Amino acid sequence: MATTYSASTTIAEMREFASFTAQEQRYIKRSLDIGLARQDAFKLWGRGERDCIAIRRQYVAYRDVQALRELVPQNNAPSEIESFMGTAVRMAAFDLGQEQISSFSAFRFLYERLIGAKARNYLPSVFCAAAALPQIEPEKRKVLLQSLSEAAAMASGWSERAPSFYPEYVEDVEAA
Repeated sequence: MATTYSASTTIAEMREFASFTAQEQRYIKRSLDIGLARQDAFKLWGRGERDCIAIRRQYVAYRDVQALRELVPQNNAPSEIESFMGTAVRMAAFDLGQEQISSFSAFRFLYERLIGAKARNYLPSVFCAAAALPQIEPEKRKVLLQSLSEAAAMASGWSERAPSFYPEYVEDVEAA
């Protein structure tokens, strides 16, 4: 039974990922390579100087990913929330400022993999705080904030089940 649940959960996660735009999918895969130190992002994703500059900036922005995982509040104490939110909002502001993620769903998908399932209940707050910052263009801010569903914003709790699908880079292959 556990295998069936796990397999259906993985398929649901794959379907969700497939619903994102190609731009969001690419950014999520690159971000996971950088944030989880899975691959050398320069070799894998760098297509030119512009890409390499963006990758370098993302490495700097993600320097606290490991620490952020350890900062996820356990007891909802104000000091725990302050430490976590400040770091998470800074990192989220970077990601949203890249204009590669255009919805809360794509943001949540990425961040529950970067930070972990225990951070899920904080992600709507992190997303709203980052999306509302002045460095996000007003029209982009509107689109981002409207992408947060009422159900996600009002959820009384979130699953702590770890994600099972982590998308990876797949080399383009031309058809023969």
